[in-house]
Amino acid sequence: MSLIFHERLGHEGRRPSPFSWRIRYALAHKGLEAEVRPTRFADVEAIEALSGQRFVPVLEHDGRVVADSWAIACHLEDAFPDRPSLFGGAAGRALARFVNSWTDQVLIGSMRRVIVPEFLDCLDAGDRAYFRSSREAQHGCTLEALAARRPELEAEVAAALGPLRTLLTAQPYLCGEAPAYADYTAFSAFQYLRLGRPDDLLRPDDPVHAWRGRLIGMFDNLGERFPKHPRA
Repeated sequence: MSLIFHERLGHEGRRPSPFSWRIRYALAHKGLEAEVRPTRFADVEAIEALSGQRFVPVLEHDGRVVADSWAIACHLEDAFPDRPSLFGGAAGRALARFVNSWTDQVLIGSMRRVIVPEFLDCLDAGDRAYFRSSREAQHGCTLEALAARRPELEAEVAAALGPLRTLLTAQPYLCGEAPAYADYTAFSAFQYLRLGRPDDLLRPDDPVHAWRGRLIGMFDNLGERFPKHPRA
């Protein structure tokens, strides 16, 4: 069996991509080892040549190429049914897909604007011009203009956490007593927030903070294996 995992590479070995983190945890949950091939932000042509699209993560499994984190998670579940389940059945897969969409659109959607002004420091020097131009086009303003709105944007992030905070007050994980892919998906947004800027938005008494800490420590402290923000 051959598994090759292409993921985003940052400055001095950092792994800043939330979409790659959820697959790192999915592989660990399944007990699978993959050859990791780090990819810089500016190396879009190589990824496009491999997968027909320009984003990571990408998984190669015995010659088959799978792009998009949700598609990769589903492939791992279906290709390795004898390993621990990521979803716990069809209903769990459907609910995990909702959490996946909610994380991408609501959590990361609100977090991105408080992260990108600080994110340049996490990238290799050769990627910074590409990142700045692409993100300024995406947000319709300079990174400095986003930074000036920090208090307003941080309040939006805090508001977005309400449903997650309510759930984690009642149970230790999104999936109940033990984590599964829905947890890894939401957690990936907090890795992005935690590693992509120098300060933490979560208070120590927040149930989301405790949940994040439990997930950081899983799989032999997987969440701490790569450097934080250079100014953290």
